[in-house]
Amino acid sequence: MTDFTSAKKPVRAVSLTLRATLLFALLASLVVSAVGFYLYYSMDKELVRRADYQVSGRVQYFRHLLANEFPLSQLSRNPGLFENMLGNERDILTFSLSGEPPLINVNPSHLVLPPFAAVPEGQPLTLKTVHGQTAPDGTPVRFARAAVKIQDGRTVEITAGHFMTEESRLLETFRWEIIGAVLFSYLLIAALGYLVIRRGLRPLRNMAREATQIHPASLSTRLSSDKAPQELQQLIHSFNDMLERLAEGYQRLTQFSADLAHEIRTPVGALMGHCQVALYQPRTVEEYETLLANNMEELERISRMVENILFLARASDARSVLTITSIDVSSEITRIQEYFEGLAEEREMTLHGEGRGVLHADAILFQRALSNLVANAVRYGREGTEVVLRAEPHDKGMDIHVISQGDPIPADKLGKLFDRFYRADASRSEGGSSSGLGLSIVQAIMALHQGSVSVESSAQGETRFTLSFPDASHKHSQ
Repeated sequence: MTDFTSAKKPVRAVSLTLRATLLFALLASLVVSAVGFYLYYSMDKELVRRADYQVSGRVQYFRHLLANEFPLSQLSRNPGLFENMLGNERDILTFSLSGEPPLINVNPSHLVLPPFAAVPEGQPLTLKTVHGQTAPDGTPVRFARAAVKIQDGRTVEITAGHFMTEESRLLETFRWEIIGAVLFSYLLIAALGYLVIRRGLRPLRNMAREATQIHPASLSTRLSSDKAPQELQQLIHSFNDMLERLAEGYQRLTQFSADLAHEIRTPVGALMGHCQVALYQPRTVEEYETLLANNMEELERISRMVENILFLARASDARSVLTITSIDVSSEITRIQEYFEGLAEEREMTLHGEGRGVLHADAILFQRALSNLVANAVRYGREGTEVVLRAEPHDKGMDIHVISQGDPIPADKLGKLFDRFYRADASRSEGGSSSGLGLSIVQAIMALHQGSVSVESSAQGETRFTLSFPDASHKHSQ
């Protein structure tokens, strides 16, 4: 059957420089647009206010003129005078008596004004008394009407209107200039922003170029922080710290691989030697049984080594689950004393337990950690001495001490005791049940319990291993 499922194409990453440039240009254009809109709105209001002043000023002028005994007949005989006063504009100016046709009607556009009340005589004209309307061609019109009583007692209504033709053209021109300025500023800011941001991101490109030169053979290389901006200093230091941890881990892994190969080579070599000797000439049944017994010891040693390595691998996983229970420390110390009593007697050593208390930990792992320390003390302690197991409760938890007497351990070797396959006596080819992983397992167990293990060695040869278990409430507060 043909599979028509097509592979999903990888999404192409967007350039940080391009993204920052577009966002910067967009923000700048929004700011420029907002400023342009504000200026346009302010100019529109100012032009309307000036038109209102012009309209109200005209009405107020003729109102004052008629109130000062200007003859009404003079208005009727000279209508062209008012047309000339308005110039070539489409402005409106009418004089009419109440209930009669207009005496003067200057209205070139024949615009029909809506009915509205005139401002009574004696009441001042203000900008609030000016009204607005739109002509059929879309031109805004501002107009006002006021009443004035003349000599013969009749009331004349004066109406003035102004077509904002020039103002509309000015606003339209200004509007297109604002649009052009916004587009030009967007392109200009985008171009300049791209150059500035690209230059500002040059340290990042330098970091990437330096990082590409780092590989397992050159983990000692570090990113240079010289001339790096302040914002990248923390990133560079964090990256260099990560490289330090990687280099240390890689070195330990390399050393662990070499040590593991060395440790396994010894029992495998012994097995091969035994088999070659056995195959060299016929053997009796007893000799074959002895050979198989010796081979079983080597195989058990390899099996223990593999189990310990697997335990360390699982203990390094943060998802490892502990079964926390209440442990009677005194009972556990007594049990371990009894278990190692036979091994201690072979070396004429004695085990002594002190202290009591309740400890919250994984019972199986606690027994394994303490057993490893006791086995280490019995194996490397001086013959005929005493190994002390002491429990010391305190406010923050409990310390379990394993104290033995032997040769003093140099200070430069104390920190390496918990390394995998490390032995203080450097007898790496020596046989026996020790695999060099016991103290590493103890350290892993204490890390799982959020505790610690430490070692001290005095000049008199007293070696003290301490398991520090935190209190349950203190551990949960971490």
